[in-house]
Amino acid sequence: MIIPSCLSHINADELQLSHAMVFAIEEINNNTELLPGIRLGYQIYDSCASVSMTVHLAFQFLNSLDLVCLKYACTSAVLIGLPCLLLSKAVVVVAFASSGDMKILFEELSREPFPPRQWIGSESWVTNPGLRKYSFLAGTIGFGIQKSVIPGFRNFLLNLSFAQVAVSPLLTEFWEDSFNCTIKESNSAGKKVCNGTEDIKTLQTPYTDTSQLRISNMVYKAVYAIAHAIHNALCQGRNVTAQCDKLTKLQSKQVSKNESLKKVNFSRNGYDVSFDTNGDPVAIYELVNWQKTMAGITDIVTVGLYDASLPEGQEFQINKNIIWMEGSTKVPVSVCSGSCPPGTRKVLQKGKPICCYDCTACPEGEISNTTGKVKCLSVHVKCFYDANLQHRIHYKNKFFLSFQDILGIILATFSVLGACLTIITTAIFLRHRTSPIVRANNSELSFLLLISLTLCFLCSITFIGAPSEWSCMLRHTAFGITFVLCISCVLGKTIVVLMAFKARLPGSNVMKWFGPPQQRMTVMSFTFIQVLICTIWLVLSPPFPIKNLTAYKEKIILECALGSAVGFWAVLGYIGLLAAFCFVLAVLARKLPDNFNEAKLITFSMLIFCAVWITFIPAYVSSPGKFTVVVEIFAILASSFGLIMCIFAPKCFIILFKPEKNTKKHVLSKN
Repeated sequence: MIIPSCLSHINADELQLSHAMVFAIEEINNNTELLPGIRLGYQIYDSCASVSMTVHLAFQFLNSLDLVCLKYACTSAVLIGLPCLLLSKAVVVVAFASSGDMKILFEELSREPFPPRQWIGSESWVTNPGLRKYSFLAGTIGFGIQKSVIPGFRNFLLNLSFAQVAVSPLLTEFWEDSFNCTIKESNSAGKKVCNGTEDIKTLQTPYTDTSQLRISNMVYKAVYAIAHAIHNALCQGRNVTAQCDKLTKLQSKQVSKNESLKKVNFSRNGYDVSFDTNGDPVAIYELVNWQKTMAGITDIVTVGLYDASLPEGQEFQINKNIIWMEGSTKVPVSVCSGSCPPGTRKVLQKGKPICCYDCTACPEGEISNTTGKVKCLSVHVKCFYDANLQHRIHYKNKFFLSFQDILGIILATFSVLGACLTIITTAIFLRHRTSPIVRANNSELSFLLLISLTLCFLCSITFIGAPSEWSCMLRHTAFGITFVLCISCVLGKTIVVLMAFKARLPGSNVMKWFGPPQQRMTVMSFTFIQVLICTIWLVLSPPFPIKNLTAYKEKIILECALGSAVGFWAVLGYIGLLAAFCFVLAVLARKLPDNFNEAKLITFSMLIFCAVWITFIPAYVSSPGKFTVVVEIFAILASSFGLIMCIFAPKCFIILFKPEKNTKKHVLSKN
């Protein structure tokens, strides 16, 4: 007997379930072996699940913290606004809800475009054929009740007469909805009247679909289980010999709560039914996958099976031919944050679950050579981590200005070239040492200046090559002493020019106070002071070789530490002081009336010298690694070439190409 409690749109799936129960009851009543002399009856009530109530439950479901949508702040506006799924970065959605709730959710999602999602369904809806119309569910996977066959059930469903329909409000609504007609003319509202010629066999609805009997088979077996429990309680014997006590009044709790139901053990249509000590049946589930066919139709395909009755380790069998979302055969990955690559570490996002984090690059000097590291590890100072070379740790290569470097070759070439040029100039002066232009202004100082310039060019070579204790001490002290010797000679020549002009004035005897002995003493005194500074420097805190591990990430720079910065800058400061003093004197002597006034040439040479060393200081301080040495060598070579080109080149030009000017008369004449 079907007792409707309300009139609403009937669910064809649930109508099939009710008929599965009726079919099983009629089979049992027609069976003289199971319950002989006993007939079972039934009552069916409509749960009357209204749309408004379903929507309310859907909101409650989507708002619940138990919703596994992998978005941790779902809002109640999931259906009336942008769904949680549209805002979430999650790729996989686990939906544990009833089939009716999911239908409303899918209907709403079908109206809004959203990124592809991999759906994992619960048993309640993952095998519902009515949901296959939503194309975005292709690739859905989940556990469902085992598919089965009930012989004769399809014919029973289709054996629905018009007379049966007319007396049942629920069947009337089903009939009217299926054939779009009305049985009662008063409710036609423009619809045609059902006349009984409608053929239910032509319908394609969940009610008539028996291709995948899952829940219907569970209902069918449940009815038989109750029947067997009643048999155990009332009947004696089996099969045709069974005798049942029809006079005993049997209560429902006598079947469900005593041992009768737990002792049930039977087979129906090839499927065994039994219960454990807790009253639970053996768990048998199929792993189903929603796959699109060539025709574009979504089909529910069994890809695995779980059978708890099988031996341990063999309960679960899976077919690898699973089609995931968008037709992919690759298992989708859905995490709040992806794995942090090598070279980074995980930093948890504040207020988020532990699976939500940011990937932050490891600080300098630390590494992580695998994915998903929480913290970085320190790297030895002699090693470096290169993310571009398979995320490996490598030993740092040693770098210094060597004779094999292009820069080293160029600078060494200019050093040798400068020394050769100075030697050639010395040879020219020796050959013409008796000529007026060589003898003018103390030729002895000129030769000493040429020797010191040769040493200046050669000392720059000591800066090239791997630093050692001796080379570090030699390069700075040799350069400081030879340069002071050069400046002292130039200063002596400048003083000679000034003294010579003063000596030509009437009554002047100044030259006797600055003759050759005094000139030698001046050069020696100025040079001795630099030697003293260098000696103190070497004794107290000499330069020494070091390995610079911090200038470059992937290199070790071999260089010379100053030892004492005060000593280094004292050497440079003394050179600068002499150069400035010499420049001032040369400027004062540049307008003296001699035709050949060497002070003019000294002025230009000192101007170049001072300009080079003024620019040297910031360049030296800011240059990294071996380029510090390059800057220092360049300053030495530039200032040395400036001296030889400004002071000696004009004289060599006159000696070689203008010999007519190399006369005493021309040298002493006034311009």
